[in-house]
Amino acid sequence: MGFKCGIVGLPNVGKSTLFNALTQTAAAQAANYPFCTIEPNVGDVAVPDPRIEELAAIAKSAEIIPTRITFVDIAGLVRGASKGEGLGNQFLANIREVDAVVHVLRCFEDDDITHVEGRIDPVGDAETVETELMIADLESLEKRVVPIEKKAKGGEKEAKEAHALMMKALVLLRDGQPARKADLTPEEREPYRQLGLLTSKPVLYVCNVEEGSAATGNKFSQAVEEMAKGQGAGSVVISARIEEEVAQLPAAERAEFLAAVGLEEPGLNRLIRAGYALLGLITFFTVGPKEARAWTVTKGSKAPQAAGVIHTDFEHGFIRAETIAYNDYVAGNGEAGARDAGKFRLEGKEYVVQDGDVMHFRFNA
Repeated sequence: MGFKCGIVGLPNVGKSTLFNALTQTAAAQAANYPFCTIEPNVGDVAVPDPRIEELAAIAKSAEIIPTRITFVDIAGLVRGASKGEGLGNQFLANIREVDAVVHVLRCFEDDDITHVEGRIDPVGDAETVETELMIADLESLEKRVVPIEKKAKGGEKEAKEAHALMMKALVLLRDGQPARKADLTPEEREPYRQLGLLTSKPVLYVCNVEEGSAATGNKFSQAVEEMAKGQGAGSVVISARIEEEVAQLPAAERAEFLAAVGLEEPGLNRLIRAGYALLGLITFFTVGPKEARAWTVTKGSKAPQAAGVIHTDFEHGFIRAETIAYNDYVAGNGEAGARDAGKFRLEGKEYVVQDGDVMHFRFNA
């Protein structure tokens, strides 16, 4: 199950610097974890989660395998991208392929780095990108809705349903609002996602600040945070330059360097976790002497779906899930202690997996 976050932004905002730091971090992880570089502009990185280290220590696991998320560095956008300006067509095509958008905004002043718009205004930059994406969505939908409308008027049930979803998006877009603001029922979410609208994807704003503001943020990042809250979106403050330096340091030197600039952990850790949360993902674990492994499922997934992430046969032949909550596993110092404390549970097909569950699946082959 692969989940992709596309890193977007105007030119000269620090997008590539941030991506380079991510890929260097991923390369460093390769010493301990499986790593795959798919393409030069794709980085597959482990999701930082101290829980798996603790579980592995308790179970004396020989190997640790974290869950992962993919970041894609998407070509820089310029005003007019929806009309094909710059690398507009490539930019828009690449965004369609990702699950969420990580929007890097320039929140620093530097006379040596020219801003494509000639000013430092991260909120304005966000609006520029959003406008281009909304224009592209609007033009795409207005072409696609005509034949669907004809079929809907002819009585086709599927066409009626598709037309209703398209109209939800069109009403928003014509009002200058992104498609992700649509009020959808649970049943409508997947077919709405399949419309492939650029502005239907969840957004995380990354405020790229100067080194001195990495721990506290600045006036620009504060403005972005307020904007994000108003949209119901997330925001993270990062100094791409610091992250690039940290990624190049030996692991033993990183903590001291971070402490010197007032940080407890790399900003990339927060970015990765925020991207993971943005996609509505949670983690469950399988633990044993051979390996401690983290697995990814979407929130609300039931036990058979979680089993299917490990192997499709597990889902098809699902019988039950032996389940211990993470805190109970740790408190009991392992499965035996959790059993003795009455914290070991047998869950059936309707059980909704919780973040941190330690699970073992029983199934018919």
